[in-house]
Amino acid sequence: MSEPINLPPQNGPDAQQQPPLLLNIQFTKDLSFEVPGAPEIYATLREQPRIDLALDVQARPIQEGQNVFEVALVIRADAKTGEGTQCFIAELTYCGIFTVNVAQEHLEPVLLVECPRLLFPFARNILAEVTREGGFPPVLLNPIDFVQLWQSRRGQTSGTA
Repeated sequence: MSEPINLPPQNGPDAQQQPPLLLNIQFTKDLSFEVPGAPEIYATLREQPRIDLALDVQARPIQEGQNVFEVALVIRADAKTGEGTQCFIAELTYCGIFTVNVAQEHLEPVLLVECPRLLFPFARNILAEVTREGGFPPVLLNPIDFVQLWQSRRGQTSGTA
């Protein structure tokens, strides 16, 4: 027979102690991969395609007044040959639902730096797999400096105001 498990009381000092950041779930919200020139591109491609990458981080509250947020990494990879022929287009929106228990002044850097830092390795892997399965060399994203990305975004918004 199993022994009963004694749980600590839920109204003690430990009940108030919450982690500052909790990743509740992560998921692929949108994934698109297309090869506009298939099947001809596979026969004519003789060199590594040039890949243009775009990355964005978006955050939004799930419910107003709550401390639960959806954070999304939006990645687009456009691959073209030297002549400009489109090889493939890959678009990925990879999200996480986070519970954030920090002071208001720390909320933005946590949502736009720490949360995407946790999601990035998984998004990177999905993009590499989908491009490899699509018949091309895998797109391996270099590590992203989310602090610099956040700071440059803040500089752009404060410069236009």
